[in-house]
Order: sequence, then C-alpha cells, then structure tokens
Amino acid sequence: MFLFLSKLLPLFLYPLGLTCLLLILALIVIWKRPRLAVIPILLGLVLLLGGSNGWVSSWLVRSLEFQHLPAAEVPRAEAIVVLGGATKPQSPPRPWVEVSEEGDRVLYAARLYREGKARLMILSGGRIDWRGGGPSESADMAELVQGMGVPEAAILQDPTSRNTCENAVNVKQIMESKGIRRVLLVTSAMHMPRSLMIFKKLGIDAIAAPTDFLSSQQDTSELTSSAEAVILNLLPDADRLLRTTRAIKEYVGIGVYWLRGWV
Repeated sequence: MFLFLSKLLPLFLYPLGLTCLLLILALIVIWKRPRLAVIPILLGLVLLLGGSNGWVSSWLVRSLEFQHLPAAEVPRAEAIVVLGGATKPQSPPRPWVEVSEEGDRVLYAARLYREGKARLMILSGGRIDWRGGGPSESADMAELVQGMGVPEAAILQDPTSRNTCENAVNVKQIMESKGIRRVLLVTSAMHMPRSLMIFKKLGIDAIAAPTDFLSSQQDTSELTSSAEAVILNLLPDADRLLRTTRAIKEYVGIGVYWLRGWV
C-alpha cells in the first residue's frame, strides 16, 4: 500500500496535478461565488507558468544535480552499482530492450567497467506489476551492458527492488554476500542526492558517479544569451514543466524518506 500511495499522492503536489485540483475547486465554487473562483484559476495559471519557466526549471534542476559533480578522475571500487529506472522492456513493437530518458545510467556504467573502474557490476531494479510488469529492469540492463562488452560473469542482479530504498537494502545484501566493501553508485544526477543519502544511511561506502545531467553550464548561460532566449524562457514549455516536476519529485522523495528514517 505504501508503494502505491507513494506514487499516487505526490501527483497532486506537482504543478500539473495541483493545477487540476485548483481548477476542480474553481468549478465547485463558480456557481455560488464566481468571484472567488478567480483565485484558484489564477493560482493554477501561476503554477503552470512558473513550473515551465526556464529560470525556475533550471534553478530547481541545478539545486539537485550540482550537489555531486563528477570527479575529474573516477576512483576505482570493487563494484559498479546501477539503479533501475533506465529501461523499457522488450514489448511489441519494440525489437529489443530500449533505454528511457535515464538510459545514460546504463551507458555510463558500461563505460566505467570498460575503463577498469571495477571488476563487478550490480544491476538493481525490479518492476511493479500494476505498472505493466514484465521482466525485471535488472535483466533488461544486463542484456544491454552485455551488448556493450560487460561479461555475464561480472554481472550481479537485484531483480526485486521497486524503489530507491529497496535498491539500497538489496544492494547491501549482495555486497555482504560477495564481500564487497566499496562501490561506485551510478544513477541520474538529479536522483543522486537521495540515493547517496540512503546508501550512506545503511553504512554503504558508495562513491557518487552521476550521469544523465539535464542541466549544464552552457544551458544556464543560454537562458539570457539574447532577447529571443529571454522571451522563449518566459513562455510555457512542456519539457521544462517535466524537469520542474522531476525536481519536485526528488524533494518530495527526500522529505518522505526522512520522515520514515531512511535518510
């Protein structure tokens, strides 16, 4: 039940979901007090315009992604841990396992392995039955990294975890069973703060190896590079709204995990 509620309830805290609630409220009060209905409508408009604003989106994303910037030289460890959320299962008409927006996790982990940063790779991720089910994400990632040169003998899988907390708990069990003491943690830069906090809370010696950056130094400078850029960043944009939502999701996740004592 917690897993379902953790996916459902935050939807109404994100700009789109909260705007829908405000519009429903406006519809309820518009019949008897039309003037009051203007308030939730304006609040909803502000949420959508603010959430899709270039500066707001960039600031929220950078506030998470820039907490753990990549090291100039990634240190060696005993294993590379890759967190799920990066693949789509091979389901018709897809000819093979496909990567999602977060697919950089798999690509970067394979690169680190080929560079000799670790001798083992731990792939962590299951699938939720009521969200489509299918083969575990760990199995999908294993298929992908093997296609990029990682031998099957070097791959360890956690096929049952359904959220970041379970990722960390299951990875710790694998580490203890294999005598692994230090790992490189590979996940999206925006997801890294929460992930690293959970791993550290469990006493895991994890080194951040972030990837999948949605923001860069160049992106930030482009926000005010010209009058045209300023105008476009003031206008609503679905992609920027998605980035804002992802950032809020991480902050909500950190808050919930803190309340439960997981971080």
